[in-house]
Amino acid sequence: MLDHVKHIILVLSGKGGVGKSTVSTQLALTLAEDGHKVGLLDIDLCGPSVPYLLGLEDQDVHQCDEGWVPVYTSAEKKLAVMSIGFLLKNRSDAVIWRGPKKTAMIRQFLEDVSWGELDYLIVDTPPGTSDEHITVMECLKGVVNADGAIIVTTPQEMALEDVRKEVTFCKKTGIPILGIVENMSGFVCPNCSECTNIFSSGGGQSLAELASVPHLGTLPIDPRVGELAGTGKACVRELPDCTTSEVLRKIIGTLTTVGGE
Repeated sequence: MLDHVKHIILVLSGKGGVGKSTVSTQLALTLAEDGHKVGLLDIDLCGPSVPYLLGLEDQDVHQCDEGWVPVYTSAEKKLAVMSIGFLLKNRSDAVIWRGPKKTAMIRQFLEDVSWGELDYLIVDTPPGTSDEHITVMECLKGVVNADGAIIVTTPQEMALEDVRKEVTFCKKTGIPILGIVENMSGFVCPNCSECTNIFSSGGGQSLAELASVPHLGTLPIDPRVGELAGTGKACVRELPDCTTSEVLRKIIGTLTTVGGE
């Protein structure tokens, strides 16, 4: 069901807890704010965060003749969402599946969702380089509208070590890397707006140089952005002058350039 999707972008990270789902969600919301028709596919089967981040946890998915119908965030249907979180009875349920069942579910998500006409499909993946990622690669093999991957890291050396493996995975499987985003780089004081590097900084830039890929930007820890979790609101609309919004606009500019729009 990807025939009518113009551009597919994966969001990857070799490390959990780097804010990958938040980046995926805000990228999708920013694209929708710019007037694009967007889909957001959450294939993190064991830790689906997208329904919570968008305030959609009480929603259900239904089936039609063409497959599953995604959940829309508004009546305008600018942003369509699919996640295993919609199939769980409550947010505390654990998905305890072996590899083959995970693989089958991801294939269903990629092949049996009735997205309709989309400009962009953002795919939020689980951390690592295992069954789930291999299944995605197999399903997208030969799909001409798969633009590539954005890799998310944090500045700590431990995270960078894992994300280096993700870069290697992309190169070995032939996934173009659109760029690297460094998240949680510095803390923005909500009172004075000064940014303090509570962790190290510059790791994303260094990794991008090492891998010879673009560095798309550095996102700080901003409590105001954190407060948008669960609301489904776009940072670029609610906080247009913050650093996060500036970086998101830069990333979208890169994506639309790569996508030929």
